[in-house]
Amino acid sequence: MMKMETRYGSSPELIRHFSTEQLRKEFLVEKLFVPGEILLTYTHNDRMIFGGVTPTIDELEIKLSKELGVNYFLERRELGVINIGGSGSIIIDGKEESMKKQDGYYIGKETKDVRFKSDDPDNPAKFYCVSVPAHKIYPNVKISIDTITPMVTGDPKTLNKRKIFQYIHPNVCESCQLQMGYTILEEGSAWNTMPCHTHERRMETYLYFDMDPNTKVFHFMGAPDETKHLVMSNEQATISPSWSIHTGVGTADYTFIWAMCGENITYDDMDMIDMNDLK
Repeated sequence: MMKMETRYGSSPELIRHFSTEQLRKEFLVEKLFVPGEILLTYTHNDRMIFGGVTPTIDELEIKLSKELGVNYFLERRELGVINIGGSGSIIIDGKEESMKKQDGYYIGKETKDVRFKSDDPDNPAKFYCVSVPAHKIYPNVKISIDTITPMVTGDPKTLNKRKIFQYIHPNVCESCQLQMGYTILEEGSAWNTMPCHTHERRMETYLYFDMDPNTKVFHFMGAPDETKHLVMSNEQATISPSWSIHTGVGTADYTFIWAMCGENITYDDMDMIDMNDLK
């Protein structure tokens, strides 16, 4: 079974008086991974499609054509995949590749057949997938976290020491506009992406996971001078428009996957926000 929900873009003026319920409905995706199902969200922020593919007994395939006005899903799109669950595999145009937890894949435009499977239906793979429009074909590339040298940033004094693993990034593989990575907080750290920033040229999505049931992440968003927040649980995602800050603090350790698309693929193209300007 496959389901796709569409979310339309909202301006900072529009969300100024949103209730908590309205804010969550607009920006929070509460469920991504259901055994045997594909759950996707299509955001009109740069037309990103993201969500979870959780195969059990049968292989699963993302089939989107009529919804996108094309003949097959990746006719005019590229796709990034990271497995956050049990071991499995991905079959691309008949070629099968194993995918253990934390393995990733870049799949280029015009790839016609992409299927997902799990090794153990009782411990299924959880493929987090992100797709954006593409204008050029780049080679398909498997990306393992074991081959990535992480960026170590932050400071224990400010509770934000973390390792950033860049998967789909110019240092690793070529893409049209998709960037994707994996951030792991050090023990004792709670903040991600602080000091915070915006980037008018790109939007972003965050998937928070590897959290205990009682662990929560307070994800801050909104205009820098009028911040809002979402309380997020394990394996939930949020949409971050280009005008919004995006930072979070957890009640315990957590991990997240960030995915971006927009005008460029320069990772450090950020408009930093002075801490004294946050309200």
